[in-house]
Amino acid sequence: MSKYLQIITIAVALTFLSSTGDAKQEYVIRGRTMGTTYMVKVVGDDVRELESVKEKIDSRLEEINQSMSTYRRDSEISRFNRFNKVGQKFKISNDFLQVMKAGQEIHRLSDGAWDGTVNPLVDLWGFGSSGTRGKIPPKGEIGALLPAIGFTNIDVLDSGFLVKNQAAVTVDLSSIAKGYGVDQVAALLNNLGYRNYLVEIGGEIFAAGRTRETTPWRIGINRPRADAAFDAIYAVVALSNQGFATSGDYRNFFEVNGIRYSHVIDPRTGFPVSNRVVSASIVCSTCTMADGIATAVMVMGVNKGLEMINRLDGVEGLIVVEQHNGRLADYRSKGFKEMIQR
Repeated sequence: MSKYLQIITIAVALTFLSSTGDAKQEYVIRGRTMGTTYMVKVVGDDVRELESVKEKIDSRLEEINQSMSTYRRDSEISRFNRFNKVGQKFKISNDFLQVMKAGQEIHRLSDGAWDGTVNPLVDLWGFGSSGTRGKIPPKGEIGALLPAIGFTNIDVLDSGFLVKNQAAVTVDLSSIAKGYGVDQVAALLNNLGYRNYLVEIGGEIFAAGRTRETTPWRIGINRPRADAAFDAIYAVVALSNQGFATSGDYRNFFEVNGIRYSHVIDPRTGFPVSNRVVSASIVCSTCTMADGIATAVMVMGVNKGLEMINRLDGVEGLIVVEQHNGRLADYRSKGFKEMIQR
């Protein structure tokens, strides 16, 4: 099984909740992609040619994987990361272009808290594919990497080119690539005429229309505790024609002298964040944006994170903070409480 690039965000386990009843049928398609699993639920009276639909889904996801998998030496992103010519154009596909443009927008909205060039720091802190977790790197090594960290070191041209302004800059789009894959499968299903479905890749979701009982899709968010079962539900939200993503740090960290060092790295400082946010769930119009905003909120913290969410149209969020006494506290955007089912 080929692995996709290390996912900076933790895809929090989700439970899909449905009621019983007789109505339209629900058909399930499953597969593997991006180093994880995917699931598609399609609702209809008589959905035919599911094998053909699965082939189309697998083919589309393979295109995206070939574009943005850092585990493939011949992928677009791997070739771009090896490209070290400052000021020269590097031709990219439309998939790569769209994800880079989404990254630019999330970087701008979050004042740099989300940054697709942070991966060298993630590796240095031991959270990459070959790192040794539990060791604090010297400040000098962190400082040496910072000049090549920053999404503004790359120009994204609408004509379909990337231009490096710093030879050493590299890109890892793992925090939004799964969300983009979800959106592209949703677009494929729409083009095939489906209107009621749910797409999930590694915990990132787009829910369209209604379930077979004509109710919104109900999604259970995993309880953000390291010792919680993967099916332990913390909250349930209702989705219809919306993207959804959750990021968390409660299962991917190490401690030294009683201090927790999370895998969530602030690209502006080079150090793990210590804002006690253990989980951030975001709902918005696309899964790509939900994916990236959830990652950004983990870096920004509860106050700045909520401020950003509340100023964005059509975006809602739930931020969970572990208090000093160990208890969990919820912080919800203005409209999120209306989405909570229990």
